[in-house]
Amino acid sequence: MKWNELSDEACPVARAMSVVGDRWTLLILRDCLFGIRKFDDIQRRLGITRHVLAERLKKLETAGLLERRPYQERPVRHEYVPTRAAKDFIPVMQTMIAWADAHLTTDKAPPYRILNRETRDPIAPKVIDANTGTEITSSSIWVESND
Repeated sequence: MKWNELSDEACPVARAMSVVGDRWTLLILRDCLFGIRKFDDIQRRLGITRHVLAERLKKLETAGLLERRPYQERPVRHEYVPTRAAKDFIPVMQTMIAWADAHLTTDKAPPYRILNRETRDPIAPKVIDANTGTEITSSSIWVESND
């Protein structure tokens, strides 16, 4: 099955993967969310080919996660601005970062530090069930199949 064939799946994980399911797309989205928004800056930072970057940016734009806006007229150049949908992905990304920090350790310094806006203390994400206020963990959930 191809990535674009996942977009109509009943499974929300499959639908999400159809948009952010390859390494370049997720890294591009990360950089745009964290302030790197110009094509050349993204390309230089990631070391991605121009062709692949253009393709992934178009995919994110079509999916409604990025909006292309001109920032220069001659020649015309665009920046890629995160939409509300992209900004709503930040907690997901932060949780991924915390998971990788806990389970995929490295001696390299991370490219970003995510801090509380007011206190400038590091963020420690915790996923909470909005209905009960309890933390969501592997032992707190029960999965039922609808098949």
